[in-house]
Amino acid sequence: MSKKFPVLKTDEEAEAFLEQDLTDYISAENFAPYRYEFRPKEKSVNLRISEGLLDAVRSRAQTEGIPYQRYIRQALENAVNRPAPKAERKRRQASR
Repeated sequence: MSKKFPVLKTDEEAEAFLEQDLTDYISAENFAPYRYEFRPKEKSVNLRISEGLLDAVRSRAQTEGIPYQRYIRQALENAVNRPAPKAERKRRQASR
């Protein structure tokens, strides 16, 4: 277990804190995964959704600590990247 970072109230306290060896403060527990988005966004989409759904999306995005537009984009990417359900695969195979 690593030490917890102290609450630093001034810039001087922060600078003094950073002058020391911070090894005791660094561990995997202090880090969270972050997804970087490298590809540029070239298209814009306008949707109409219920206020309740938008509130739920905003709430979930806030829980994850990301903007709600990014949350929606990630949900779409996850939906597209997961394997298609069995019925969808059968329909695609039949149409070939």
